[in-house]
Amino acid sequence: MKKLFCISALSAALVLCGFPQVHGKEKASGPKLVVGIVVDQMRWDYLYRFRGHYCDGGFMRLLEGGFSCDNTMLNYIPAVTAVGHTSIYTGSVPSVHGISANDFIIESTGEQMYCTQDDTESTVGSGSSAGEMSPRNMLVTTVTDELRLATNFRSRTVGVVLKDRGAILPAGHTASAAYWFDDMTGRFITSTYYMDRLPEWLVEFNARDRAASLLAQDWDTLLPESEYVLSTEDNTIYENPSEEGADPVLPLKTSALFRKNGYSVIRATPYGNTLTLEMAEAVLENERLGQGAYTDFLAVSLSSTDYVGHQYGINAIELEDTYLRLDRDLAEFFSFLDRTVGEGEWILFLTADHAGAHNTEFLKDRGIPAGGWPSDIYLEAIDSLSVACFGLEGAVRSLANYQVHIDQAAVRGAGVDMQVYKSAIKEYLEMQDGVAYVLDMENAVSAPVPAAVKERAVNGYNRERSGVLFIIMEPGWYDRASKDPAGGTTHGVWNPYDSHIPLLFYGKGIKPGRTHREVYMTDIAPTVAALLDIQMPNGCVGKPVTEVVD
Repeated sequence: MKKLFCISALSAALVLCGFPQVHGKEKASGPKLVVGIVVDQMRWDYLYRFRGHYCDGGFMRLLEGGFSCDNTMLNYIPAVTAVGHTSIYTGSVPSVHGISANDFIIESTGEQMYCTQDDTESTVGSGSSAGEMSPRNMLVTTVTDELRLATNFRSRTVGVVLKDRGAILPAGHTASAAYWFDDMTGRFITSTYYMDRLPEWLVEFNARDRAASLLAQDWDTLLPESEYVLSTEDNTIYENPSEEGADPVLPLKTSALFRKNGYSVIRATPYGNTLTLEMAEAVLENERLGQGAYTDFLAVSLSSTDYVGHQYGINAIELEDTYLRLDRDLAEFFSFLDRTVGEGEWILFLTADHAGAHNTEFLKDRGIPAGGWPSDIYLEAIDSLSVACFGLEGAVRSLANYQVHIDQAAVRGAGVDMQVYKSAIKEYLEMQDGVAYVLDMENAVSAPVPAAVKERAVNGYNRERSGVLFIIMEPGWYDRASKDPAGGTTHGVWNPYDSHIPLLFYGKGIKPGRTHREVYMTDIAPTVAALLDIQMPNGCVGKPVTEVVD
């Protein structure tokens, strides 16, 4: 009895002294919803380059009311979509998470594999093969998986995007659902990995045929053309037209293109982003995300910025107009979150999977070193060299993703020393225009290459799914096949124009501010995990951005 009295007295004293009471049955008051937004191919400088035309409720709402990490970099190569989305949500790099490219080669067999390919699954929602997908090629958990694990799967996580890989990889292995766009039908579909039939609300959403109605509007500039002073004049050689024989100009008759080419047309227009965010709103409303007792997670990726960038380049009026329209769409989406989840009850991060380069001809015309590197021609040349010097034909499988994939079994089977064979290819490539270095990944650590470049290659090298040699281009150069048009642009290399991305955090408990301290894409997942008081993903190599979580 005396012991019980002492304990009660001690408890009372602790309360009087200001110590908090602990109630085991009460749940910490976290956000009702987390929204991750990945803007495909968005360079960091777009936040500031176009801000004079941004409205108050879109990008400016995040810049003024959120926290901006202005020096966020990719810390691996290649800088491509699947790797970016995976690295954002896993906090990891290809060496660990296994998604080494959009399409990679299984080194032991030579099998080509799409990042989310899964022939054991079937399409749900259409008769196409576009749903034969799953996240099984990803070797680690995502922050969305960890949220599900932390709440005994009471939290719901959903991915929404035009590109399948942008929905599947962020949503994780344990996702409640993932939806992506089917070009054949113009509908959002999914895979049997997630469900056997589409929910009724999605059947009704698809029946509206919103893609067709958006394309029927045609595409003209949002503002008078004279306002686009930060873009080149419309119709330049640095752009690719929407179809052969046409001019790359606005207005663009998307209605006519749709009648001729089908639903895929929407991808390279700003309407693809509009459709994606409308679909995201439908998910939130019908699945009641952010309405339960546990934090939910919506992963949204906006793909049209990537398609527009590839086609028109980063200096075109079409590109600027796409971002101005996206800004308005985001403003509406943020207002929708306020109305449905509650203002101050959600948190959001906005970033990119990679950035994008200036068109090489645009740079050369302004006296800046640049060039297109025809990998198809060099692949043929290497094969000829291989036959002449070693009697080996077809031993180099690919130069994709700036990597040399070698059929090592064929080389050894012919009695050729693998190191001698690699060295011959490495020496040949290093003599070619546009090539700065060629890294033998078995000896990369000791190579005389700048440490920052070397680290990105090491992080990007997955022994089972990457080439044994990494080609590092000179600044301003990128892979452009000999038959490809010179307009537009691409991405993939380590340089800042491909690897410097925006990163903004906004919402409940996040104080406005900015930092120029270098952080990495792999720091996003552990930062979100810290905000939610959950474990970081199991392959995570990043660290929380302390300015956001403190």
